Amino acid sequence: MESVLEHFSALFEFQWLQEWAPIILLLTLIYFLLFFVLKTYFSKPVPVYLVDFACFKPPNFCKVPFSKFLEHSSMIEFFDSESVAFMAKILTTSGQSQETYLPPALHHIPPKTSQLEAIKEVEMVLFPIVEDLLSKTNLSPKKIDILIVNCSGFCPSPSLSSIIINKFSMRGDIKSYNLSGMGCSAGAISIDLANTLLQIHTNSYALVLSTEILSTGWYSGHEKSKLLLNCLFRMGSAAILLTNKTESQRTSKYKLFCSVRTQRAHEDKAYYSAIREEDSDGNLGVTLKRDLLQVAGESLRSHITILGSKILPPSEKIKHGISVIRKRFIDKSGEIYVPNFKSVIDHFCLPASGRPVIREIAKGLKLGERDTEAALMTLYRFGNQSSSSLWYELAYLEAKDRVKKGDKIWQLGMGSGPKSNSVIWECLRPVIRESSNGPWADCIHQYPIVITSV
Repeated sequence: MESVLEHFSALFEFQWLQEWAPIILLLTLIYFLLFFVLKTYFSKPVPVYLVDFACFKPPNFCKVPFSKFLEHSSMIEFFDSESVAFMAKILTTSGQSQETYLPPALHHIPPKTSQLEAIKEVEMVLFPIVEDLLSKTNLSPKKIDILIVNCSGFCPSPSLSSIIINKFSMRGDIKSYNLSGMGCSAGAISIDLANTLLQIHTNSYALVLSTEILSTGWYSGHEKSKLLLNCLFRMGSAAILLTNKTESQRTSKYKLFCSVRTQRAHEDKAYYSAIREEDSDGNLGVTLKRDLLQVAGESLRSHITILGSKILPPSEKIKHGISVIRKRFIDKSGEIYVPNFKSVIDHFCLPASGRPVIREIAKGLKLGERDTEAALMTLYRFGNQSSSSLWYELAYLEAKDRVKKGDKIWQLGMGSGPKSNSVIWECLRPVIRESSNGPWADCIHQYPIVITSV
């Protein structure tokens, strides 16, 4: 150290510089150390771009009108007349149309629910959308660096990601992941995971596949809460291509603006309310329904509070904060101000779990009919497609030519746990002429339609 200081001091002719040389050297070292720490821990996140996405359009022979569904159900020995009547009631009040789809295995009497049939469904719903997306983006499968597949109810071995890697002869060093058991929120979670990985692996492409395999989820029995699965979930899948390549900003559709994940599985009340069985009469009891709704509402409120703190303008935060303080300390009967998310968000993709869910979320956020249109029309045309529904909603907005450069789109996913997950995109270029392709190509001119309340 002394020799270093001697060489350093020799550079200066003035006595006072020689005396201050050790301090100057120390300050220089501190400066570079702070620079390294700040750059490492406080640098801006790497921009992540959504190059393009594709949604699966099932073939017409997979359509299942209510009459066909109920006729087949009445011919299955596992169901009695009461079970069929219950499913008929659910179908007519579900908010879905006569044109939703079930996989071929579930058109048989009785339905085929073997693993072989589930693998056939995987190939049917995932292979075409990967081919479509790679074709649209002119990208070779060898260029994919990260692969994420989310499917909650079917988790085979070899994994779904291995099936995709083998089919498309992807690289041996590709980083692959499978997400299961996360319900309808898994699509947004997959995007968040891809974003995290792209912060680490530079100059990379990430392919996200979002689906739900229905062949193994068919229920043959009399418990009403489980019969809901047969009535509400329908075929769907989506493929999304993400990248952190700087040059992709010019050609990509969207840039990831914000991603927020929250869950309440650590709370016993929330966790056990979500997994409780139905009562002895085979119905979801009043107490259970109330607990589920309360937990879902509390989970969503806390999630939106965190999201709002990240994206809302100061004026909306101040109004909300003042109303909270007034209600707590001044007027307990007063209402808490609901921030205007439309001051930041231009388009909303809400959970397509059912009309009541969509309506309640819209009511809580003070959204209008146009804001819920994409969710309601997706539910009507395709049914509840679990984690991939959000992408059919975005495809709907694009097909309507509503997404403009600079617009922000909020995709909200809610699922088991309970979990709430949000992804917000910023449009980088005008998205036009999308009505000629995608899942809405043959019917977008018919929408929106008025859905009669039952």
